[in-house]
Amino acid sequence: MTDKLALGAMLFGTATDERRSFELLDRFVDAGGAWIDTANCYAFWEHPSGFGGQSEEVLGRWLARRPGVRDRVRISTKVGCEPTEAGRFPETAEGLSASVVANGIEGSLRRLGTDRVDLYWAHKPDPVTPLEETVAAFDKLVSAGLVGRLGGSNYPVWQVERARQIARAGGHTGFTAVQQHHTYLRPLPGTQPTVVHRFGEVSDEVVHYLEHNRDMALWAYTPLLSGRYTRADKPLPAEYDHAGTTRRLAVLDEVAAETGADRNQVVLAWLTGGDLAVTAIVGVSTVEQLDAAIAGVSLELTAEQRQRLDEAA
Repeated sequence: MTDKLALGAMLFGTATDERRSFELLDRFVDAGGAWIDTANCYAFWEHPSGFGGQSEEVLGRWLARRPGVRDRVRISTKVGCEPTEAGRFPETAEGLSASVVANGIEGSLRRLGTDRVDLYWAHKPDPVTPLEETVAAFDKLVSAGLVGRLGGSNYPVWQVERARQIARAGGHTGFTAVQQHHTYLRPLPGTQPTVVHRFGEVSDEVVHYLEHNRDMALWAYTPLLSGRYTRADKPLPAEYDHAGTTRRLAVLDEVAAETGADRNQVVLAWLTGGDLAVTAIVGVSTVEQLDAAIAGVSLELTAEQRQRLDEAA
């Protein structure tokens, strides 16, 4: 499960209190989990201040109270989306200038109480800062030993590749991961999924790019549509109201019945067990939900079941 599942810590310290956050973190590590995903801006929209950092702070306190656990986990965090003025996001998002990147990692390391992060993400494209400046700034962090790998979140494919070209040309460390929204259901063409940034949806173009760049990993956020696969009180958004969804859900239910799993678990098995390497980021609020997610990434689908799921739409 180590690289198939990341524990999403977005709401730790805000909607999920510290006691429950620690409980989930302990259970995740005890079950063999390693990756924990957060960001410097989590969760500014949940906090009265209008600014983030609460998730990293909770993780820092958890690490401090669990001697030795830092060597058992890998921390993934991000920079670029923290608002510079409360209540004015995205227009005042911090961006990805050299100074923001340098100050961002300093703040994240301080809140986390660690000397390094294992994967550092550019959270979303910065329309103002040249890619050359951002790439060089991220490379400095790797050279200083503050960061292991680098990734781009919510980026269009052309900018991911352009950033990698700039890195290669300059002898810099480049992106080796992308983080985008990916799940089994597909929205209507031309619609913007409600849970993602403008370029945050995994498209066929993204998949094609990753298939031809095997050094790149895909991290999938909101893979379970915030509970909408299984909860009657959380209907699917309007962009999923089409015939393809009906067909996909029917096959999903068939495979769930055959495996004794639920829809969520089949979705996670489909995401993480295919030819393309995918790490599913799962945000949970109970240990039971976490255990179910762990069971999902451990579920092995047959080739025939996977083919039916792939061809349903």
